[in-house]
Amino acid sequence: MSDPSYSAPAFSSRGETEISAEHCDRLVGEALSRGGDYADLFFEHSHSGSFTHEDGRVKNVGRGVSLGMGARVVDGEATGYAYTQDLDAAPMREAAHTAATIAAGGGATEAVAVSEVACPSYYPVQTPTLLAPDADRLALIRRADAAARAYDPAVTKVQVSLGEGLRHVMMATSDGRLVTDSQPLFRFFVRVVAEKDGKRQTGSSGGGGRQGLAYFDGERPEIIGREAARIALAMMDAREAPAGEMTVVLGPGDSGILLHEAVGHGLEADFNRKGTSNYSGRVGEPVASALCTVVDDATQPGARGSVNTDDEGLDGRRTVLIEEGILKGYMHDRLSARLMGTDPTGNGRREDFTVTPYPRMTNTFLLAGQRDPEEIIRSVDRGIYACRFSGGQVNISNGDFVFSLTESYLIDHGKITTPLRGVNLIGNGPDVLTRVSMVGTDFAAADGIWTCGKEGQSVPVGVGTPTIKLDGITVGGTQA
Repeated sequence: MSDPSYSAPAFSSRGETEISAEHCDRLVGEALSRGGDYADLFFEHSHSGSFTHEDGRVKNVGRGVSLGMGARVVDGEATGYAYTQDLDAAPMREAAHTAATIAAGGGATEAVAVSEVACPSYYPVQTPTLLAPDADRLALIRRADAAARAYDPAVTKVQVSLGEGLRHVMMATSDGRLVTDSQPLFRFFVRVVAEKDGKRQTGSSGGGGRQGLAYFDGERPEIIGREAARIALAMMDAREAPAGEMTVVLGPGDSGILLHEAVGHGLEADFNRKGTSNYSGRVGEPVASALCTVVDDATQPGARGSVNTDDEGLDGRRTVLIEEGILKGYMHDRLSARLMGTDPTGNGRREDFTVTPYPRMTNTFLLAGQRDPEEIIRSVDRGIYACRFSGGQVNISNGDFVFSLTESYLIDHGKITTPLRGVNLIGNGPDVLTRVSMVGTDFAAADGIWTCGKEGQSVPVGVGTPTIKLDGITVGGTQA
């Protein structure tokens, strides 16, 4: 995006009094007054909004504001945490004191005076959607609605939603970092119902990320609306899915959600520190086909999972997790890195100021390979082509998963043919990566719609893959 004219205001208490570095020094000192290895402060001022448009009219409009500070003290494996929604001096000092009391390690620890540190800029935004006039945003919504309805007379119902936010954060740490960031985020989503010959089918499409109004340049609202209608019509004549072990080809982009859930969570360091992941203690070992290189990359411009700084004040970065099939390392926050004797990777993330951070994914990708995507399809005599996922369930301890598909097709003699319904993919994440036999050149990152849950917290994430051929995956269907 060109000409990034928007910048975050100075972080302040109730929009009036700036919270100075000296004030942060005093609060960090209070947090460490009863001992501890490390302490930090997390300030947040967030604005959120939403529009829902249905049956040609605005159905719901929402607005929200969140303001507060969390104080954390870490002593060994113990963590003390307290927060306040009042950014006056006394309640902030009380929160820091409470965190110190919870994690009391005995004896005061000296903190380094904080100084401002500039973080990278992976999502420069000229106009965040939340700051645009309501009329402009509603015009985009109505364009998507009109395009979906015009796609085919069978389209009977269209729902368009826009969820958006603008989050200002500031972190002060006992190792001397003072970091601020402004994080825009939005999700634009269209859901369509089509009815034809007594049949009824839904389709959906969406996008977004840490971007602004420039995302909608050209015909982006119309493209998303038409795509939702296309899927509904394409799946109208879907046949029952076959069942049994089959070759599965994952399409580029959205198929990355399978990688995220079935493999990515098992590479988060807290699970490995506790020995509850199938990848625990396996750094340096082959864990996947030599065709597989998996990265977690917070540096993708404008992507939904990108972070200039994580929620512990460390720069977002690109971390290689698996390289040509070999496990290289895990995603770390400060705590897991210290306890495992390595460096943090900038993956400490939290939903908001009321909770502590955990190691979390940002944008998790399987990188492109060397094969032509059409060649991959031609190599399959009979199998499944998987395009879009609605989600699934994963057991982190062993990687077993079940995923449901919302758009998939039968591959017959090297050609994509009949649309299928009721397709589920059943398998084991670490095992699936060993079954990768071909990887395409057509890497794509999914447009920004995904949100990841862990420990009761939700954070925005990105996923992406090229076309991938998987040999021998169990397909759960109704047709033997």
